[in-house]
Amino acid sequence: MSQSMSAASTTAKTVLSVRELKTAVATPNGQKIVVDGLSFDLHEGETICIAGESGSGKSMTALSIMGLLPEPMARVAGGSIHLGERELTGLRESEMRSVRGDDIAMIFQEPMTSLNPVLTIGRQLREAVLAHESVSRREADRRALDAMKAVRLSEPERRMTQYPHELSGGMRQRVMIAMALACHPKVLIADEPTTALDVTIQAQILQLMRDLQKETGTAIILITHDMGVVAEMADRVIVMQHGKIVEDNDVLPLFENPRDPYTAELLAAVPKLGAMAGKDPANVHAGDMLSAKVLEVDDLTVRFDLKGGVLNRVVSRVHAVEGVSFELARGETLGLVGESGCGKSTIGKALMNLVPWEGSIRVSGEHVVKAKTAAADRAYRRNLQMVFQDPYASLDPRMTVGDLVGEPLIIHGLAKGQELQDRVAGLFHRVGLTPDQMRRHPHEFSGGQRQRICIARALALSPKVIIADESVSALDVSVQAQVLDLLKELQEEMGLAYLFISHDMAVVEQVSHRVAVMYIGQIVEMGTRRQIFENPQHPYTRKLMKAVPIPDPALRRGVFEVPSGEIPSPIMPLGHDVERVQFLDLGDRHLVAQS
Repeated sequence: MSQSMSAASTTAKTVLSVRELKTAVATPNGQKIVVDGLSFDLHEGETICIAGESGSGKSMTALSIMGLLPEPMARVAGGSIHLGERELTGLRESEMRSVRGDDIAMIFQEPMTSLNPVLTIGRQLREAVLAHESVSRREADRRALDAMKAVRLSEPERRMTQYPHELSGGMRQRVMIAMALACHPKVLIADEPTTALDVTIQAQILQLMRDLQKETGTAIILITHDMGVVAEMADRVIVMQHGKIVEDNDVLPLFENPRDPYTAELLAAVPKLGAMAGKDPANVHAGDMLSAKVLEVDDLTVRFDLKGGVLNRVVSRVHAVEGVSFELARGETLGLVGESGCGKSTIGKALMNLVPWEGSIRVSGEHVVKAKTAAADRAYRRNLQMVFQDPYASLDPRMTVGDLVGEPLIIHGLAKGQELQDRVAGLFHRVGLTPDQMRRHPHEFSGGQRQRICIARALALSPKVIIADESVSALDVSVQAQVLDLLKELQEEMGLAYLFISHDMAVVEQVSHRVAVMYIGQIVEMGTRRQIFENPQHPYTRKLMKAVPIPDPALRRGVFEVPSGEIPSPIMPLGHDVERVQFLDLGDRHLVAQS
């Protein structure tokens, strides 16, 4: 895709035209306008990126275009949306259903809530094809499988038979992307499509979107808070704040000379890979590393049995985590990076006793056992808390967010009455929310705001260790910077230790004292921040660094490097456990061959 595309777009065919769009939502205090007078044209083969804080109206704009607003709570209150010559506002649901997926497709921000939990992945993909194209079931299955292969899911044939809960967050996002691309739409709306993906898969998905654009002229609206992705992909950038456009400009001048102060603030908050070169962490001392270990993990192994055959016996195992060992000191942050599906989140769940595991886990010198009394479990959870990857799935939709944040304090008998309300209000304030939002429910918040609620809940018990599983992945860069500063501040004040699971290498470099790199269930490289980022030794680590998007459109890569060949699988037949190391070596050779 050429950087001159935006200049040429004046002569290109307009596929989508939005004029003075207003979107209103119902609140206890009356109607609130969340998208206010939005206007833009999208041309064939063009990519427009919409950036801004969570809650600025980015996703509401996409839902308005798709006709997916939850009426009567939200509705298009004014303006027009034209797809070619066809006016979309005012269409009946049956008419919009024929438009969605065929003419306009959308990749949603939270894949777990967008996939049907009771249908297999293959059936959902097949239905997406059959709903819009007159093909046989066999052809629909072939198209679905091709889409799975295009987004580079390992063992796509087996993934077709699985259910959404059996896949990692990144894998589910790739399924959503495959579903959106299956019918080759004219307009693709991608709402944070790479938020849950590691940088190598992100590069592949972005290249896939470029290839689709080149082959079919698909126009793309890319909603993202990742300014590196904006710099790599955008022809034009629309910056939103409080439901309004504050800047609409071509990508190069916007980065070089932003016109609006808010745009300048967004760009200044972007973490840049290499910005910490030569710097040492300031809040962890050598003595702390030796004498204040709060978490010790030795030979942690997590395997899941897979059954098959007529007798439904165990025939193979998923080696999700294999022989992982590390330590975490008081006041230290250990960054854990690697591809989606490599076992990062499984380690976090094992530490929380949420999945069966083998090996040794010690918190503050005390061994964690798998079968504990309720009282012992409460004491353990008070010392170790987790912020999960999917904020919507980890918040009870029936409870107010104030009750959700205050619930741990009630369970542990730490506060009640007015003291409870004051402590919850203080937690809301610390993560950038207001006390008057405590009475709302999770569905009334944006994805980024829900993640801040989860962070507040994890902080409620003042734990010794926090497992942050993609804890800032859903946040825009300005709020992300605030939350990261908050985590650092709490670490310095309380000596908190963080296991920081992330695919954002620039953020990991910014917050970590040490870094562990995972590949197919094993740690392949671990060292200090400077060792990993300034002198990586493993070929996979070097590939991760190379795939990080650069937040500078002047340095845009024409083509992302996309690995070829089959992705190695962590599934092995019974009796082949001793071949695990050989299996990992094969993966390394795969990487070396593509370097």
